[in-house]
Amino acid sequence: MTTTRNTGSKTTSRPAFELRAGGLHVIIQRIPGWLVALVTTAGGAAGTWWAQR
Repeated sequence: MTTTRNTGSKTTSRPAFELRAGGLHVIIQRIPGWLVALVTTAGGAAGTWWAQR
């Protein structure tokens, strides 16, 4: 039988994105849906433009 252990409080969670470069430390906890939509739309438009050149 498998058991799960509660190792602490539920308030801590893994970040969606973490970047550590030298003294720069950037953590994004949650990526908003509008930002994902904006990036995919811009990427699709740029890809279409590049393919038609």
